[in-house]
Amino acid sequence: MYIRKYIFQPTALLKYLFKWAVLAVPVAWVVGSLVALFLWLLDVVTQYRWQHEWLLYLLPLAGIAIHLLYKLWGKNAEAGNNLIIDEIHEPDAGVPPAMTPLVMMTTLITHLFGGSAGREGTAVQVGGSMAHLLGRWFRLEKEDMRVMLMMGISAGFGAVFGTPLTGAVFALEILSIRKIKYNSLIPCLLSALFANIVCIIWGIHHTQYTINYHQAKESIIPFLPIDLGLSGKIFISSIAFGIVAYLFINLSHKLKKASHKLIPVHWLIPVIGGIIVIALTYLAGTYDYSGLGVNTLSNTGYSIVSSFKNQGVTQFSWLWKIIFTAVTLGMGFKGGEVTPLFFIGAALGNTLSVYLGGPVDLFAALGFIAVFAGATNTPLACILMGVELFGTEHVLSFAIACFTAYLFSGHKSIYTSQKRPAAQRKYIEN
Repeated sequence: MYIRKYIFQPTALLKYLFKWAVLAVPVAWVVGSLVALFLWLLDVVTQYRWQHEWLLYLLPLAGIAIHLLYKLWGKNAEAGNNLIIDEIHEPDAGVPPAMTPLVMMTTLITHLFGGSAGREGTAVQVGGSMAHLLGRWFRLEKEDMRVMLMMGISAGFGAVFGTPLTGAVFALEILSIRKIKYNSLIPCLLSALFANIVCIIWGIHHTQYTINYHQAKESIIPFLPIDLGLSGKIFISSIAFGIVAYLFINLSHKLKKASHKLIPVHWLIPVIGGIIVIALTYLAGTYDYSGLGVNTLSNTGYSIVSSFKNQGVTQFSWLWKIIFTAVTLGMGFKGGEVTPLFFIGAALGNTLSVYLGGPVDLFAALGFIAVFAGATNTPLACILMGVELFGTEHVLSFAIACFTAYLFSGHKSIYTSQKRPAAQRKYIEN
């Protein structure tokens, strides 16, 4: 239902706004609280794993536990984010409430035992399943249920990263190719804002990132406040960001297909995946590519935070993180892709800044958002994320990076929902 339909009907407009504001409150409270609990538990298990690195050797057994949990209680919940997207496009059997405890528990298991995964997938699934449950309680019609699911996605994403504006637009962009429908923007924005507030009320603090670089050189074009030389370097880097996003998408999808084809006994897939992660850790010579990768115990290893510093990562840290994450998520473990994408992008930006002579912190920030934009087909949301995380000073650079990466990523996505409209599926596949 488009809000502009009511623009000249004040009473109807007020009813529309009141309705979704009222619905946004329970969605935000439930999702924000659960995301806060998840983030707190995630920090606890991460700290524990840092202090007990031997837990990595139990990763194959953890994979069996995850498989059994979904086998016994998962039903169709294992489809994860794609199930929620499917349900928005074409309502069917619904999103099971069991998705929330299952994905939270299995993601924590993955992180406790050293798998390389993120948290966005978990937050989005929590948001979608809880929004669907609330929608059933409120006996919403089919169209309103679609909006509720989008509100759940927005609330989960906005709360887990502390970026409510990004969460609202992200929910719109991942559902549409080429054409974004803004009719759900206000409900999504309300739920994301409220959920983020709830998360903060519970005492959750998000990692702060800073770009210390400030453009000193005046532009030769007065009305275009940007360094053309730096912009050229950003454009070249952003092509690489898009190609790396394409590499991550294809490696993750092909590894998942190959593992199911070559390993007929499904519980063995995460076992072999866990063994591969252990072997990769030995080859890399560090445990820093396990887990989230936002930071390390001693603050001296390779991480997203260290990527913003000179020599904070190796020139191949981005590639190691791609391989670790593709194996972890492609072979049966749970979690999200987005935080690993942040690591991949920030580390690649750090490396490219050395070769191109650009500011390290700026290029790390650009990689942080641009690889994500390319891998999810959400450039607008990622530009907003840049603004919410790093401020407005470099917004033109954010736009160059995100749109360029999006164009060079092949327009495939980490989300493989099968119920998109036929034209959208054809566009993605091509």
